[in-house]
Amino acid sequence: MHAQKLKPDNLTQERTDALKASFPEAFADGKINWDVLRELLGAAIEDEDRPEEHFGLFWPGKREARKLAAQPSHAALHPAPGEGVNEETTRNLFIEGDNLEVLKLLRKAYAGRVKLIYIDPPYNTGNDFIYEDDFTDSTDDYLRKTGQMGEGGELLVSNPKSDGRFHSKWLNMMYPRLMLARELLISTGVICISIDDNEIYNLRSLMSEIFGEENFLGCFVWKRRTSSALADKLLSTDHEYIVVYQRPDFTSMRGTPKTYERYSNPDNDPNGPWAADNLTVGMTKDQRPNQYYDLVDPRTRKVYPPNPNRVWVYAPESMAKAIAAERIIFPSDTSNRPMFKRYQRELKSDVDPISTWIRSTSEKSEPEDHTILRSGLNSEGNRQIQELFGGVVFNYTKPASLIISLVRNLTENDDIVLDFFAGSCTTADAVSRLNHEENSNRRFVVVQIPEPIESSDFSTIAEIGKERIRRVIKKLQTDVRKQSQSMTHELPYLGFKVFKLGQSSFKRWEHYDGSDMQRVQDMFSQTENPLVEGWNAPDALTEMMLLEGFPLDSTVIEQKGFKHNHVMLVESDACAHRLFVCLDPQIKADTIAQMGQIKRDVFVCLDSALTDETKMQLSDVCRLKVV
Repeated sequence: MHAQKLKPDNLTQERTDALKASFPEAFADGKINWDVLRELLGAAIEDEDRPEEHFGLFWPGKREARKLAAQPSHAALHPAPGEGVNEETTRNLFIEGDNLEVLKLLRKAYAGRVKLIYIDPPYNTGNDFIYEDDFTDSTDDYLRKTGQMGEGGELLVSNPKSDGRFHSKWLNMMYPRLMLARELLISTGVICISIDDNEIYNLRSLMSEIFGEENFLGCFVWKRRTSSALADKLLSTDHEYIVVYQRPDFTSMRGTPKTYERYSNPDNDPNGPWAADNLTVGMTKDQRPNQYYDLVDPRTRKVYPPNPNRVWVYAPESMAKAIAAERIIFPSDTSNRPMFKRYQRELKSDVDPISTWIRSTSEKSEPEDHTILRSGLNSEGNRQIQELFGGVVFNYTKPASLIISLVRNLTENDDIVLDFFAGSCTTADAVSRLNHEENSNRRFVVVQIPEPIESSDFSTIAEIGKERIRRVIKKLQTDVRKQSQSMTHELPYLGFKVFKLGQSSFKRWEHYDGSDMQRVQDMFSQTENPLVEGWNAPDALTEMMLLEGFPLDSTVIEQKGFKHNHVMLVESDACAHRLFVCLDPQIKADTIAQMGQIKRDVFVCLDSALTDETKMQLSDVCRLKVV
């Protein structure tokens, strides 16, 4: 065994390695031989000299946007102890930083682990703002530009409709983020995106390209407000959409429990409770001529004429069998329609499907409307946050009831819910409330850029989001204590940790193609100590965890059994092995001896902390990785 270098997550390299594993003969000197690859794949590869026209969404900047998703991040996530609640026990996360960089950093540890992604991205109305990505700068310049470090320019820029690339800018912002989001979803997962009329068409096309058109699950219509007196040309747009795409192994929504109020047994039918059901189908007599005929009650000889626009559901032979089985209910008045006797015991499921129509909670509900999700209007969302803060701190927040409806129907206990356009953190609020309601333990991961705002109490939207979660937790804890005076422990679903995007703890190796040997020597001497000046152990450990595929809610334990080295143990139910980390300048002999006990686990330390001899010793007894 040999020591491996701890490397940053690199999506491009990972995909190249996968391609090489499948087609090793298409690689020469570490590069792809496209001619060989075309020969191996045959008709699956498009002829570059005669490319065929095909359907798809194309816009200026698409190629660069795709590259953005594959570029490795040179930043890192830093824990911010003291900013969360119940940090020692919680598995919920608030991450402060630009979501594109954060998604890259989460990719390895959270790939295939998230059950539901809900996002409410900036709408491209021409009056609000969109993200403008530029990661050609160094991490420090990037952090200054995004307002996460010192003073500098804004990350958010206006996008007027008069701009010739109005739609392109929005698509360039969304494309790389959605590509990375797909990587995080479990094979049975779902992504829901709130959107309005400005980009609904482009979003559908974009999602079909990234997730596959066959994975389109549905599009909810949500009534967001009552009609506006300021409607343009007396047409008030009162709705928004929630576009839903699934991963290939998604089975179904939870549905709504069936109500059996319609079922009874007034005639003591031995088959049990039944309900009168429709006996016609939405086809015309021209479409189904064999189902267009007079229906005769064999007992009374009364004739019930067919409807030319809605014929009988059965052809004559099948209808005769249903009549013989006494499944047809004939009314005394021939102007009324005969009905079909449907037995409760024949129902294939105890739940009904969910309608894509989301009804406002302010509207009256009919008994048969139990399949329709219900949500408050935008005004309810604004009222909820005003009640929490005692005033207006954030406008146009989604109502928690809307997100609760989606989370309830698309997730189960212990599932992870991700929102990387968190805003005021309605998703975290909704997951906390639903856990409280169902005594479940769904986990949320929310991401919000520290966008500056003009407020007397809060400097950024991220600060509002964190404070909202704190106040929701406090409110729910108070409610529980009122119900149970004997509660002496904190509830596991109430809490969150905070992490912030920042500079990597490790020096970045600068690529150099020149022949200046002095410069090469200087570069090597500068990286003898791979850690940046001012590094700290919690930041470095968090970075290593993510690089090794350990999620941010992993258990971290200081190992007391090592006498001469400070060793940290990282464990997670998401990983089959454990991670040991020691960043001491020298690994002592007794530590090396004890490492023989960890076998299949990974031990990470500084390359400079080992001699060639001790490196070989460790490589023989464990999976050694060096920095």
